[in-house]
Amino acid sequence: MSTSCNTAMNRIADYLSTPNPGESNSLEQQLQRTLRAIRTHLGMDVSFVSKLKDGRRLINRIDASYSSGPMIVDASCPMDADIAPSSGAHISVPIRLSDGTIYGTFSCFSNSADPSMTERDATMLRVFADIATEMIAADIEGRQLLTAIENRIQDVLNGNLISMVYQPIHRVPDNRLVGFESLARFSSPPLRSPDQWFNDATQVGLDLQLEYRAIQLALESLHILPPNVFVAVNASPKAIIDEGFKEQLLGWPIDRIVLEVTEHSIIDTYSQVASAIEPLRSLGLRLAIDDVGAGYSSFRHILNLEPNLIKIDMSITRNIHSDSSRRALASALVKFSMETGSVLVAEGVESAEELAVLRNLGIDYVQGYYLAHPMPLSQATDYAQHSRRL
Repeated sequence: MSTSCNTAMNRIADYLSTPNPGESNSLEQQLQRTLRAIRTHLGMDVSFVSKLKDGRRLINRIDASYSSGPMIVDASCPMDADIAPSSGAHISVPIRLSDGTIYGTFSCFSNSADPSMTERDATMLRVFADIATEMIAADIEGRQLLTAIENRIQDVLNGNLISMVYQPIHRVPDNRLVGFESLARFSSPPLRSPDQWFNDATQVGLDLQLEYRAIQLALESLHILPPNVFVAVNASPKAIIDEGFKEQLLGWPIDRIVLEVTEHSIIDTYSQVASAIEPLRSLGLRLAIDDVGAGYSSFRHILNLEPNLIKIDMSITRNIHSDSSRRALASALVKFSMETGSVLVAEGVESAEELAVLRNLGIDYVQGYYLAHPMPLSQATDYAQHSRRL
């Protein structure tokens, strides 16, 4: 490649790698910048990508030097039709995927003839077509991945592939069982953590449906568990402010439900969340902030939502008996809870030594493997009837 061609490629590469202010660097935006770069470099009026479909060329991406013209996205024409003006300049090369499939064409044209165009220009277009091919292949792969994820989530929603387990929560001062936290489990392959399933559902816009299914399954336990225990359900801020959320809880004994907002959930407008749950709180719903201490956002949640329960993350509970810093932080939370009227739940209790320290600090509630692992509803019912003292 000549020096002038190398210089042009370096200049264009810098352009492609640097988005404009406020512009994302997604594959779609990169491909759009690729079209603009080659059109500008060749001095053409229009550059575009077309996809071959059902014997026609479907124009799916365009960059033009003018705001309007004869070509629009999603327009199509027969494969043998000449899209460019008969009196203008036109260069077009195929977009061939790695498996040999012809995806479509990468093209440029100008409304006026350009006798200065040479084979070097065609070579440059082929180079850019290769760049575009990599982006298109990555986009196709990404879409296929999302389709596979959507199919997996739909399989879970349409089948009996999600179930709930229940982890006991004990009140320390009087040594009694007070409730269970409900946790989702998935039996559909591939094997992965519940967090991964919910994250996948978010990617394909099925997060609310999956959350609602888990909440409804969890609340069905209220028919079976003793009336003196509560059930805690997890919900994201997005679900809480959704119009359909309130209906998920109405009809159940609200005073036996604890709504947990996870620490890592991002809340843009606390007033929306507070307003959404205020009618339910007035009926007896209790609000808990989960995983407190695992990150900065949990403290913002506490200050803005005034929870009834504050759940201390297991990263603080773990080895609290041998770590003065953890004890100091837990002690500060105890003082905070006393001044705000909230109660503390220590998660992840795994030893008698940890439990003893938490008891001495004045922690209200505890849960963890030392007490009991999460269990199916039938086992939870038996546990509630024969729960041991701490």
